[in-house]
Amino acid sequence: MSDVYLNNKFVGTVENGQNFAHLVIDERRKNSLPANVNVHYNPLIDIVKIESSRGRARRPLIIVKEGKPLLTEKHLKQLEKGELNWTDLIEQGIIEYLDAGEEENTLVAYEEEQLTPEHTHLEITPFALTGLATSLVPFGNYSPGARLAMGSKNQKQALGFYIANFLARMDMDVNLLHSPQVPIVQTAMTSISGYDKHPSGQNMVVAVMSYEGYNMDDAVIINKSSIERGLARSTYYRPSIAEELRYSGGLVDQVSIPDKEVKGYKSEEDYRFLEGDGIIYPEAQVTEGDVVIGKTSPPRFLSSLDEYNLAAATRRESSVALKHGEQGVVDFVLITENEEGNRLVQVRMRDQRIPEIGDKFTSRHGQKGIVGLIVPQSDLPFSVSGITPDLIFSPHGIPSRMTVGHLIELIGGKVGALAGRHIDGTIFQAEPEERIRRELLSLGFRYDGTEVFYNGQTGKRMKARIYVGNMYYLKLKHMVANKIHSRARGPIQLLTRQPTEGRAKEGGLRLGEMEKDTFVAHGASLLLKERFDADRTVAPVCEQCGLIAVKDEFKNKSYCLLCGEDTLINNVEISYAFKLLMDEFKSLCIYPKLNLKSKY
Repeated sequence: MSDVYLNNKFVGTVENGQNFAHLVIDERRKNSLPANVNVHYNPLIDIVKIESSRGRARRPLIIVKEGKPLLTEKHLKQLEKGELNWTDLIEQGIIEYLDAGEEENTLVAYEEEQLTPEHTHLEITPFALTGLATSLVPFGNYSPGARLAMGSKNQKQALGFYIANFLARMDMDVNLLHSPQVPIVQTAMTSISGYDKHPSGQNMVVAVMSYEGYNMDDAVIINKSSIERGLARSTYYRPSIAEELRYSGGLVDQVSIPDKEVKGYKSEEDYRFLEGDGIIYPEAQVTEGDVVIGKTSPPRFLSSLDEYNLAAATRRESSVALKHGEQGVVDFVLITENEEGNRLVQVRMRDQRIPEIGDKFTSRHGQKGIVGLIVPQSDLPFSVSGITPDLIFSPHGIPSRMTVGHLIELIGGKVGALAGRHIDGTIFQAEPEERIRRELLSLGFRYDGTEVFYNGQTGKRMKARIYVGNMYYLKLKHMVANKIHSRARGPIQLLTRQPTEGRAKEGGLRLGEMEKDTFVAHGASLLLKERFDADRTVAPVCEQCGLIAVKDEFKNKSYCLLCGEDTLINNVEISYAFKLLMDEFKSLCIYPKLNLKSKY
């Protein structure tokens, strides 16, 4: 007897579990049971598990009987004519969805040629093995799985034409590539997913070579003239938002140019771009600190007297200004209302981004790299036919990573550009490499994809032939302009008096344990002291009890809270975080006594 479980609840027993599982599957294929029911028979423990719950990952497969798929040529013709659709195939029991459990009792073939009488199912297409983004990578079966996954993830970070109505939207922070191109080397997924309608990269001429060592360690070198022609240019959009909030007692925020009486008034210079309604005008060039939306709010705390005299209560300044490091042009101003009926002002900023040293680029094969040098075209190497590469990729990125797909795409892109057609690089079903190479030979180029190059600075012929071709390269959202950060002086935290954290808050760069060790190893003691002076404080310490004393600024003398005024008090230079730690020890009833010694 076999136990039967429905959605993990015991419902009864059957005589033969395997026959029962086959019976359930047959009934489902006949449409007597819902299509979302899956059954799994485990012969080791003689249990049948039937699942119909939500949240299971299920995938469609073609049913195979006696070594032949149920999906025939006749069905395919009917599908092309529109006489059949996907749902019909499921209802007729030609295609079914399996979950992880039922898959255990099946034998799935990738291709029709592999079918044997033992097979129960056939994949609809071999690239169904991968996800959407992964199946966009051409020649993916030529690269290791880790690199394929990286190439897939990198595509999600690429800048492109993300949506057609971007001008009418207020998205949080988005990038738009100025002249996106459809890849020369495509996969079947390119047209299925509609990627050709919203591409996110450009076809570049890529040479695999070293150039003065500026492309070591995954760096790439870019042609300055290509950038001047508009290569990889993008725009960064970011909105600033202000809302007229309502408070208790009928008080409201007000979008307007703040009066000089307002508490926290900045300066006339900061408000120079605001128009009469307190909102900036489109196409204004602004930098950090400039006010974009002027706003005042009621005072935070009202005393009992002020409640009856609201005119006397000065409002406080709460304008929206550009944060540290931001700049750009005002692109669009939107005045509307939100769900609560409060007035809402949104101002979208735009900033043109031209590729610079430190920007991140990648191919679709997980070969990411940052720009190490931007070289004028006159100094770059050129081929016999006068072609100068847009991008130079280091050859050291290939041997250890084994991304052969990257190399084949170079040849495929070259053939596609010369023959004026798209190359099919679908994973497991790509055009054969041999055929692409032969076509390249017939187009008048070398079979192996290399060309004779000349040094752009000396004009001499290079000793080695250079591997060169066309490749779809992506510019990623990780740009130097969003990450560059430095600080000399700036804001500090209230509790520890140490610098704030993070670029947005104008924070400091933390010197950790390991960084401290490098200074110690160099013997740079004064530099070490300087770096640890961020929260330096001079604290009066009582020599009798060893506790922190109090300095009375009015009487200009110090006294100890424990011993009174008659004890000897010395000023000691310590870190404020250390003083805070000792105060916290006191709150735990631990006596942190400082034993002072003279340093002389």
